[in-house]
Amino acid sequence: MKNFFKRFTPLQIIVHLGAWYPLAHLLYDYLAGNLSVNFIQDLQQRTGRTAITLLMLTLSCSPLNTLFQWREPIKRRRALGLYTFMYATLHMLIFVDLDFGLAWSLILQTIFEKPYIVVGMTTFLMLMLLAMTSFDVWKQRMGKNWKRLHKLIYFIGGLAVLHYAWSKKGDLFTLSGDIIRPLLYALVLTLLLLFRIPAVRRWIVALRTRVRAIFIRSQPQTDSPIINNL
Repeated sequence: MKNFFKRFTPLQIIVHLGAWYPLAHLLYDYLAGNLSVNFIQDLQQRTGRTAITLLMLTLSCSPLNTLFQWREPIKRRRALGLYTFMYATLHMLIFVDLDFGLAWSLILQTIFEKPYIVVGMTTFLMLMLLAMTSFDVWKQRMGKNWKRLHKLIYFIGGLAVLHYAWSKKGDLFTLSGDIIRPLLYALVLTLLLLFRIPAVRRWIVALRTRVRAIFIRSQPQTDSPIINNL
């Protein structure tokens, strides 16, 4: 057990277990008959929500490092991003296979009839591009272009929230219908993107430094051991 915890950190374990739990829970509900009559819709909605939640967690890694100087979330960012792509892939496969039976003509017709599906497909293709180039070999090959490419994650976050909000039976502009979850995702995304603004990041770093200085000054000062021994 000691060797296990030397190899895997607590956060690493939480990330992997937390990412697999929604899928295990979904499979259990499916096999136990706990899904609704429209179980395909349940599968679509739950995989979609998990994908967007994991995407928000991926985007939160850098702000956590900025706020608390906690480096480990940066190390777990790739895993979170790949899990995001995994659930987005499941979400897409359920749509094209279980929902439409791979009837591509009907799928294309539906895509062009429902703009939110165009947004969803665009989001998925961009996620696929980032997932394929997320490994170190591509980072070395692409050099500075790798970082430029992976900044698309911010745009992907906006598209994912738009796709989710547009697919719900609600209207954010009139605050009517099913808008609570889309609104929460939009607020979280807005906060996470604010942390990327250089001026905001500098302000947070300065605030963190001041708070730390105040905390250090508030700690009781112990006498020097040399003085105590006199």
